Amino acid sequence: MMMAASATHVPPPLPVLPIPNAAQLAWQRREVIMFFHFGMNTFTDSELGTGTEHPSIFAPSALNATQWMDAAVAAGASLAILVAKHHDGFCLWPSAYTAHSVRASPWHGGASDLVREFTDAARARGIDAGLYLSPWDRHDERYGREVEYNEYYLGQLQELLTRSVLCLRCPERASAYISTSHSRQRFTPPPANVDVLCRYGRVSEIWFDGAQGKNVTKMTYHFQEWFQTVRQLQGAINIFSDAGPDVRWVGDEQGFAGTTCWSTVNRSSITIGDAGIEEYLNTGDPRGTDWVPPECDVSIRPGWFWHRNETAKPLSQLLKIYYNSVGRNCVLLLNAPPNTTGLVEDADIARLREFRAAVTRIFGTDLAKGSEARASSERGAGFGARKVLDGSDDTYWAPTAEDGRRNGYWIELRRPAAARPFNVVRIQEHVALGQRVERHEVFVDGVAVASGTTVGHKRLHRLARPVAGRTVKVWFAARRGVPLVSAVGLHLDPYVTDVM
Repeated sequence: MMMAASATHVPPPLPVLPIPNAAQLAWQRREVIMFFHFGMNTFTDSELGTGTEHPSIFAPSALNATQWMDAAVAAGASLAILVAKHHDGFCLWPSAYTAHSVRASPWHGGASDLVREFTDAARARGIDAGLYLSPWDRHDERYGREVEYNEYYLGQLQELLTRSVLCLRCPERASAYISTSHSRQRFTPPPANVDVLCRYGRVSEIWFDGAQGKNVTKMTYHFQEWFQTVRQLQGAINIFSDAGPDVRWVGDEQGFAGTTCWSTVNRSSITIGDAGIEEYLNTGDPRGTDWVPPECDVSIRPGWFWHRNETAKPLSQLLKIYYNSVGRNCVLLLNAPPNTTGLVEDADIARLREFRAAVTRIFGTDLAKGSEARASSERGAGFGARKVLDGSDDTYWAPTAEDGRRNGYWIELRRPAAARPFNVVRIQEHVALGQRVERHEVFVDGVAVASGTTVGHKRLHRLARPVAGRTVKVWFAARRGVPLVSAVGLHLDPYVTDVM
């Protein structure tokens, strides 16, 4: 016997492809993550090393990776990424493929492993770990010899990402196959009978870039071989580069996404490291066939590495970065560089804590609470207008397609009589089923107060001044499919000094 359609639940709409995988979706919801640049440049007061630095200068006197995690916790980050090797080629773990590493430094007599200390400290604080391994290596003599160097780099990737990796802690065993002298000779992997196994465990994000610098040996990086090896070793990892495949660079290092920001691009049109792709990366592509959302990388200080004469950005600037990154459909990757002692400056941690407290103060109270919601239409009971007020990323308002053929889609909040003023409007799409909104406009009591293009995971509008209207209406245009809106929130930002 056939049952009437009205007696069954209304199913969700079809996704608009491409859509994020589970790891990408979890990454997007992190919103703020941390970067730690520490290495030779820290001790030479430089941003770009030469590769000729001697390991003896790497001598932090009080390095404490747990204190670095204090900084990550202060910022509210759930993921911390370590620069395991920068362009100078010095490795923060005892790599079996080069003598240019912490093994040749005076730090703990060459017997320590900063990648291990970092990943252990992160795990102890409930923070996921990520790693950056620079393809550009100004130290290694193989750089410029395509096959040799790509094999060398791949070997180092395997050391960092294999769940059970070679980690020679015993000097006697190490001396059997590798010289501890500071040289540029080629090294071969140790025989299997001398390995000591250690584990860096799960790595949640791996960073690649295409940097080669000016007037350097032209080098072809075998990204596809690297990417497939990474995926083989760490199946749930997110791979970052200009072209993803999972996360893309936003196109600048100021922490600003484009006012239009699609999570979709055509990866085939991006060459990693090429100049002239910044605008495309900054805005994305509404016709993109690949889901590769952007990550905004920026340092809390002017430089990526610690310099004595630099200080942290003021709170007002960090909040502006937050609105222009997280508030424009991005994840904010915020760098906090440890100093020459191996500690993040107390003042920097205090600024990170101030930043997190300000974000919590602004968004911890939703002034839309208690409102009534109505919309241009509703797909069914499970997709009603009130879903934008339930605080869940997994539920959403879905209108019917007919609205798009009339005057567009809209949702309206009718606020209680005594509702407090607000100056921030938060809009979120249910991006698990694709990014759809291409234009939107916000009205308060019938007066337009904000407008924009894309929404994505989160769009934040700071108004010029607080308003206390009774009705807030958001109008949407979406030709790729009906908009699926998981949240409309209203907030008061007491720190507003200017509006983007």
